[in-house]
Amino acid sequence: MTSDKKTYNFLIAGVPYKLKTSHDDATVQELVEFVNNKMNQAMSLTKNGSFQNAAVLTAMNLAEELILLKRKAHRELEKLEEKALQLSMDLENSKNNPKVLNN
Repeated sequence: MTSDKKTYNFLIAGVPYKLKTSHDDATVQELVEFVNNKMNQAMSLTKNGSFQNAAVLTAMNLAEELILLKRKAHRELEKLEEKALQLSMDLENSKNNPKVLNN
């Protein structure tokens, strides 16, 4: 399976980068804007305006967001699995006890 990849040129915090990806233009634009905004926020928070410090702070902030979202998704999945199990048990019980369906 081959995927067509396109090369994009963009700036993050004023620094030029190239990215070769199969993502569509809108997705790449969203990614660039997201990271650029995060970097600009981090640059404003670093005392000496160090690009390296801002990049690490940005990476830490993004990692935090990702980990918290993964935890939330995992909790939601567990809730759905519990509901599915309960529904399955209720369905099985209704097969074994047809009177339950008539109530």
